[in-house]
Amino acid sequence: MSKNLTRRDFVASLAALAGAAPVTTPRAADPLQVGFVYVTPLAPLGWTAQHNEGRLQLERVLGARVKTRYVDKVAEGADAERVIRDLATQGCGLIVTTSFGYMEPTLKVARQFPKVVFEHISGYKSAANVGFANARFYEGRYLAGMVAAGVSRTGVAGCVAAFPIPEVVQGINAFVLGMRSVNPKAELKVVWVNSWYDPGRERDAALTLMNQGADVLTHHTDSTATSVAAQEQQRWCVGYHSDGRALAPTSQLTAVTHHWGDFYVRSAQSVLDGTWKPSGLWGGLREGMVRLADFGAAVPEALRARVRERQSAIAAGKFHPFSGRLLDNEGRVRQEAGSMADEALNRIDWYVQGVQGKLPRT
Repeated sequence: MSKNLTRRDFVASLAALAGAAPVTTPRAADPLQVGFVYVTPLAPLGWTAQHNEGRLQLERVLGARVKTRYVDKVAEGADAERVIRDLATQGCGLIVTTSFGYMEPTLKVARQFPKVVFEHISGYKSAANVGFANARFYEGRYLAGMVAAGVSRTGVAGCVAAFPIPEVVQGINAFVLGMRSVNPKAELKVVWVNSWYDPGRERDAALTLMNQGADVLTHHTDSTATSVAAQEQQRWCVGYHSDGRALAPTSQLTAVTHHWGDFYVRSAQSVLDGTWKPSGLWGGLREGMVRLADFGAAVPEALRARVRERQSAIAAGKFHPFSGRLLDNEGRVRQEAGSMADEALNRIDWYVQGVQGKLPRT
């Protein structure tokens, strides 16, 4: 969950990370207390579920050296600040906050607890005791778009999206670029629901998109309502965050899944060792933070092979989803050649050719 950042923000963040010294935490016999803050209810699948899987992996790998806890359904803003401060007061030596709107509350509490380490997911600001990390979701989105276009009969897909911020727009654009690498005339329709988690509204948006001719659906929201609606209406879908095959057994073509456990283990281990330093990790297919779930039966073998080949190229750094000449959906040239830099990706506020409609302004 990301947001626009200015060049000054971006450069300042990198400079702060480069000059940071390790946060030294005294080693002790007591386990490291690790607290997690979740923005949505903990459900079997979704954004929060994947972070919780990472928490459980942390427990499995480090065993008695750590003790974890979590608080879910924490609203962004003042409530988040209260919860983060409570975890620090209760003795947590490492606190992980898992939504973009937690960035400022995390930084505020971190100033009050300089000996506590904080990891913020999806932000871009750091401090002496605050690191940040995110996943290159757009890499998986590009591959999923290839799958969608290769199976779609109408050439029209639909996306249920939360908020028009760069992280979400990256995924929408990458999905269409992947689609158009298979079908140059493919199009994507988007319905914005202005919520990370609202199953009822997400379902209504999915039904609207299907009524508008979309025969493949995907989403960038936290519930599984879109995939469930596709299964009920016998349309194709691409899952997000988690592998939703159990809920859409015949509809799901694949899913873009996120994996945080390795990062959480490394972070906690470095706190235990007294070597933790703030970092700004943005990991994707190469690091295993983004993966593509198994293909559904409807995906032909030739398409599977093509997607796997492109997946290997992205992971090896030989192909970038945002490469070559790029036009926006109003026909303006946004990039003549080369690959889009991270700074530009983190500021993207326009649709590529193939996305219908205008991007709402935040």
